[in-house]
Amino acid sequence: MKRREIELVRAHEENRENRSLRRTCYVELNRDARQFTTALNRHLHVMRERGAEDSDRALLEEAKNAHRDRYSEAQMIAPDEVLMRASAVNQALTKAYGQVKRLERDAPGPGETMETAAQAQHAVWDLIRAMRTAMRHDLGVSHEG
Repeated sequence: MKRREIELVRAHEENRENRSLRRTCYVELNRDARQFTTALNRHLHVMRERGAEDSDRALLEEAKNAHRDRYSEAQMIAPDEVLMRASAVNQALTKAYGQVKRLERDAPGPGETMETAAQAQHAVWDLIRAMRTAMRHDLGVSHEG
């Protein structure tokens, strides 16, 4: 009986530790996805107003790299439902980033304009909301699905 109790306590602690790890990852992933989206928006405004400088490009790269690191972490610990939503956010951010960088180099792809890049950046917010809902559901904070 004592051995069974020890196993149950150990399993409970492991579950709590895993949830804590996911919670930390989710908080950081949500924050970094939002910051990357905001950085893309800021960069587009800078490009319209005065043209991007090295310091502007560095800020965008920093936001992109932070998101990449957080997303990489989530790939290892998030369950499939959360990972599916996080992947959609990552793909949309990568696509918007590519458009912004091509416009910045004055080498847009077919149909790419400042307006289409702004629309792509703006569309990420809905994906972030869906990702956040899935993360909250996984943590038991929300029963929305």
